[in-house]
Amino acid sequence: MAELNTAQKTAAAEKTAIVKKTAIVTGASRGIGLAIARQLGLDGYQVVIFATRPKESCMEQLKQLDEAGITWHYVQGSLDREEDRKRLVESAVETFGRIDVLVNNAGVAPSVRADLLDMTEESYDRVMGINAKGTLFLTQLAAKQMMKQEVTGKKRGTIVNVGSCSAEVSSVNRGEYCISKSALSMITTLFADRLAGEGILVHEVRPGVIKTDMTNKVQEKYDALIEAGSFPIRRWGMPQDVADAVSALCSDKFLYTTGNYIDIDGGFHIKRL
Repeated sequence: MAELNTAQKTAAAEKTAIVKKTAIVTGASRGIGLAIARQLGLDGYQVVIFATRPKESCMEQLKQLDEAGITWHYVQGSLDREEDRKRLVESAVETFGRIDVLVNNAGVAPSVRADLLDMTEESYDRVMGINAKGTLFLTQLAAKQMMKQEVTGKKRGTIVNVGSCSAEVSSVNRGEYCISKSALSMITTLFADRLAGEGILVHEVRPGVIKTDMTNKVQEKYDALIEAGSFPIRRWGMPQDVADAVSALCSDKFLYTTGNYIDIDGGFHIKRL
C-alpha cells in the first residue's frame, strides 16, 4: 500500500473530524445507562437511547442531556423482542447514519427474589431473554452494521457489555440473574474473538454495588456490608463510576486489548484473609 502524501493525510484527517460518531446505549433512561449516555455525549458522541418506558415518562431524567448540549434520539422497545432490536438499529442508522459504539447496559433482576430451589421457569426465561439472549442478538445486528461502515478512526467500532460481579459471586436467591451475567461474559469473549479481525473491540465492565433503583430495595444490607469493610473502598459505587470506565474503553486508549473485563466494585473482587 502506497504511503499517503501530506495532502492526502490532511484530507483523511479532515474527513475523520467531520464524521460525527454515534453510540447506542440500552437501558439508558435512568441509572447506570443514563450516566453512560451522558458521558458518551460529553465525549462527543450522538447518543441513541433505548429503553422500555415511553419517552414522555422519563423526560425529567433526559433533561440533563439537553442541558449538557448532547444530541440524542430515543427509541422505545424491549430488548427481548426481535422486532424492537431491529427497529433500534434501523432507527439509529436512519437518524445518525452509522453506529460506532454499542453499550449493552439493559438488564433486569428477577421480579421476585426466590430461593434457588423455588426459582420458576418463567422468571428464568424472562431474565435470560433480556440479559443474555437480547444482548447477544442486538450485538449481532450492531456488529453487522459496523462492518458495513467505512473506518473513520483507529478502529471500526467498540462494544461494551455491562455485566456484574454476579457473574462470579453467588446469590442463591437470584440464581437466574447470576447465570445471565455469567452468560454475558461468554458473549463478550465470543464477540471479541469473532470481531477483532474486523477492527471491532469488545469489552466488559462488571459493576459491584452501585446506587441505583435496582439496589434501593436492599440498601440496608449493602450499607451494613460497606460499614463492615466488605468493600476495600468503603462507599457505594455511583453510576458515574461505571460511565467513566465505559468512556475510557470507548476511547482510543485501549487499542491492543479485547475480550477483557474491568471490575467496578470498590475492590470487592479481591480475595482477602
